[in-house]
Amino acid sequence: MDVLWAPWRLDYILGPKPDECVFCIPKHTDEDEERLVLARGKHCFVIMNKYPYNNGHLMVTPYRHVSCLTELELEEQNECMLWISRSVDILKKAFNPQGINQGLNIGEAAGAGIAAHLHFQIVPRWNGDASFMAVFGETSVIPEHLLSTYRRLKPLFDEYQD
Repeated sequence: MDVLWAPWRLDYILGPKPDECVFCIPKHTDEDEERLVLARGKHCFVIMNKYPYNNGHLMVTPYRHVSCLTELELEEQNECMLWISRSVDILKKAFNPQGINQGLNIGEAAGAGIAAHLHFQIVPRWNGDASFMAVFGETSVIPEHLLSTYRRLKPLFDEYQD
């Protein structure tokens, strides 16, 4: 049997967890590439998942630290949906996926890895990508380095910036 190593995932599982919320980031910073922030709106931002399920895995996150959709103001809800839609459009252009999952897990029991700060998941999908590796090996195969993906997507998001 062949062995496929995915050491990046172990960093997340065993690594130290920050004391502060990873989604509570300043609205203005020079660390967007380091933090993998692709776009910023008035009420939310688009960020790449540092530990993706698939290549191009994005998240839309409100700036405000809230844990439930019902806590968002109407303007925040509308802007989150706008950036989700834009993210889907950009992923289609950049990766030509055969499908896209988008979702929201509210609470730990629903599968939210970071339940305290609401975030919408957007994951491009291809036929066969949920192969035996993900089902039996609990391993994802990501074919491109995170910063390469960031640099491919960033210009497409910049087109939407006001």
